[in-house]
Amino acid sequence: MGTPRFVDDYLGYLLGHANYALYRDFDAHVRAAGLTSIQWRVLAALHDSPPLTVSELAQEVLSKQPTVTKLVQRMAEQGWLVLQADASDQRRTMVAASASGRRLVRPLVDTARQHEARMLRALGPAEKLALKKLLEKLTRQA
Repeated sequence: MGTPRFVDDYLGYLLGHANYALYRDFDAHVRAAGLTSIQWRVLAALHDSPPLTVSELAQEVLSKQPTVTKLVQRMAEQGWLVLQADASDQRRTMVAASASGRRLVRPLVDTARQHEARMLRALGPAEKLALKKLLEKLTRQA
């Protein structure tokens, strides 16, 4: 047996593959609901959240602010989001899920939770908790 390949032990590669494995099957549910993956991420981030600024939302959904600005405008036109000027700074736009957006995303959130449970069934409760805590710690450090 030879030396392990770099990618077999590289965190970025392992996280990328884990992310792909998690979303590969779930993405079909997102498409069946009539959403793109970024629309799903926007609605998932906002469905149980207070309103966010566009820049906060861009960070949440791992996208650039100009992309998210255009996206939320289109999603507001579709009735899925509500856009309001920030009371403390009129230059900032606050974004919230509309009742229609929450109704659209709620079944997907339930499906995502079920899908996650299936993906993590090989781990014990302590391992699941440790995995999530370690990922949160890495994210905060970045």
